[in-house]
Amino acid sequence: MRWLGLLKPGDWLLVALGVLLCALAVPLAWQAGVAEKALVRRGGELFAELDLSRNRRLEVPGPLGATTVVVDKGRVRVASDPGPRQYCVRQGWLARPGEIAICAPNQVSVEVRGSRSTYDSLAY
Repeated sequence: MRWLGLLKPGDWLLVALGVLLCALAVPLAWQAGVAEKALVRRGGELFAELDLSRNRRLEVPGPLGATTVVVDKGRVRVASDPGPRQYCVRQGWLARPGEIAICAPNQVSVEVRGSRSTYDSLAY
């Protein structure tokens, strides 16, 4: 901690401005809005657009069998899938815009969308 003595007042000012900039940028980075709908895709094409304000159950046919998608209380999940590893089922409830569950072997995906577009590492 002897290096703290080497910092001058201008250095502390730069550190404070950097921390302030980061604190202001965090809310802007996660400003995706409220989840409004879920897009269900089969084989890369849109199969259904589900309103998250209405509870329902949807069977999506795929090459391995039917994938069951459930909407409940403003959130969505893959309840069952015939795939061997069950990764999309283990994903659990999706409630924030930008979240996605992909059932790759059965070629089914569920994505949550909000009022604003979100960006993730795949968008860059």
